[in-house]
Amino acid sequence: MAVEHYENFPVASILLPRRLRRAVEVIYYFARQADDIADEGDFPDAERLARLDEFRAGLRRIENGEKPQTPLFEALAGVVEKFNLPVQLLHDLLDAFSQDVVKKRYANFDELLDYCRRSANPVGRLLLHLYDEATPQNLAYSDDICTSLQLINFWQDVQKDYAIARIYLPQDEMARFGVSEAQIAEGRADAAWQALMAFQVQRAGDMMRRGSPLGSILGGRIGLEMRLIIAGGNRILGKLKKARYDMFNHRPVLRPLDWPIMLLNSAPFNFR
Repeated sequence: MAVEHYENFPVASILLPRRLRRAVEVIYYFARQADDIADEGDFPDAERLARLDEFRAGLRRIENGEKPQTPLFEALAGVVEKFNLPVQLLHDLLDAFSQDVVKKRYANFDELLDYCRRSANPVGRLLLHLYDEATPQNLAYSDDICTSLQLINFWQDVQKDYAIARIYLPQDEMARFGVSEAQIAEGRADAAWQALMAFQVQRAGDMMRRGSPLGSILGGRIGLEMRLIIAGGNRILGKLKKARYDMFNHRPVLRPLDWPIMLLNSAPFNFR
């Protein structure tokens, strides 16, 4: 099973207990395949939506105890049964991917949060169920972390998303700061753009801080994994600030030299 690049998944990390790696790979692969249906290639929207509906049918067969019809869904059924995973979280991911096919703009932050609730938060919730740590408080912390990570990914990839006709910046906030779509097309990081992005980055950082206690609550290698994820998100936010929010010419990425800093920032005493 190929494992590549689903942004919000710590895929089969060496920090994960061996007993969970296969389950994470299977869930990841489901998400990756569905996300690629929504994003990759030159398929018409109707075909993308139809193929995502086939994934929904596969989930319904799992829910109904029917025999899966593909190796992916056979593996997924085994993981769902073994760990008693809520299948609705997988449906939520499909809903978000379908939304990406048909919705290219967000009127306000509430709309964006609703998208993140289905595109990002299920990832953290599924992992907590795998860890057997899905308490109400942990789920709330996880939602803050995952939504923050999704927002950070959006701000990192403003130009990339615009190239496929998507803008995840809330339209009312763009208007408030005096930023137009034409400015994104031009890649112009002027004072108005910097003010808008400083606001977005501050909000994403505040959300990450609200969720960060989860890094201390989870123990062992899983806790370190979570703290590294948080440190990585914060590192990208720092790079955005340092570039004065000009992600058009200075897209922030994590490089090898960032990892020692992230490991230092992931020490347990930094999360107390």
